[in-house]
Amino acid sequence: MKPIYPLNIKNEFVFNPSPRDFTVEEIPLYDFTGEGEHLVLKVRKKEMTTWGMLDAISTHLGIRRRDIGYAGLKDKHAMTIQYISLPAKLEEKLSAFSHDKIKILDTFRHNNKIRVGHLKGNRFEIRLKKVLGVQKEKLDSVLKWIKANGVPNYFGNQRFGTNGNNWEEGKKLLEGTLKMRDKKTREFLMGSYQSYLFNKWLAKRMELNLLLEKFTESETEQVMGLPEGSLKGVKKQPSFYKLLEGDLMMHYPYGRLFEVEDLTTEAERFAAKDIAPTGLIPGSKTKRASGLAGYFEQMFDEEMKLFGARRYAWVQVTEIKKKYIEERAHYELSFVLPKGSYATNVLDVLRGEPL
Repeated sequence: MKPIYPLNIKNEFVFNPSPRDFTVEEIPLYDFTGEGEHLVLKVRKKEMTTWGMLDAISTHLGIRRRDIGYAGLKDKHAMTIQYISLPAKLEEKLSAFSHDKIKILDTFRHNNKIRVGHLKGNRFEIRLKKVLGVQKEKLDSVLKWIKANGVPNYFGNQRFGTNGNNWEEGKKLLEGTLKMRDKKTREFLMGSYQSYLFNKWLAKRMELNLLLEKFTESETEQVMGLPEGSLKGVKKQPSFYKLLEGDLMMHYPYGRLFEVEDLTTEAERFAAKDIAPTGLIPGSKTKRASGLAGYFEQMFDEEMKLFGARRYAWVQVTEIKKKYIEERAHYELSFVLPKGSYATNVLDVLRGEPL
């Protein structure tokens, strides 16, 4: 019998995102060549955003921030290690750089500037505190489930600001009821609204998955107001996340997009971690799902003059390692996620929080 999604396992622990308890290390997309007109820096920062780090380095070098290449943005409330690139002619000037929150760990020559998205993924190291008695056994059990199944790929809270309402301003910008001159802020807020719509869609699909764990296909159809027989055969799929007619899949962890043709076959490939389902980031020039999958997508699809995209709805958590320090009640955990995925999704499943 396959394990039930562990929402019924409530875990209590303390996690404070801080450089002492939270480390993120970028995994480069490729090896650096050792030659070329670009200098790649392996940089460690703490208690500052990637933008803040880029500003500090660019100010010291007397260049524009956009002249520095980076692969992704890293959390402010963590010790983070990432790779950036800049013109190699600045290497001598860089030698005088000093900052109390930034350390350059290594340098490499490379032929190309690092671009956004040029990373395989990120390695996370997290310390959970006040893990007492039976909680350790519960965490072990849920981690085993995560290793076998994966986690939902929600956008993290970082996308929505301190109060979680950045998406509201993004919506107003798209509707034209709010004006803003700063291009980067405007794009970030509108992207927050796209992320909000994706998360709402994924929550609806998670609701479907959870109902199918507890009820029959026909009962789930009635609860969700779906056409009779539309879920026939879906419940028996081996994975917790159920594929639907018309879903758009991608090879995993990257690859081409294609539509589900045979649910049984594609469900087996998904269980084997060869492919994964995708969800819609609404916008132009991106493909939409059809059939029953399209019905769920249409609830959270809006026309907007922004490029849309497809995003994995479900991701795998790899290289999981754990260590329990009983005398301190600390549970130390490390794992790897693909690029664009958030450690908070792993923590939410560990807590057994509703999704």
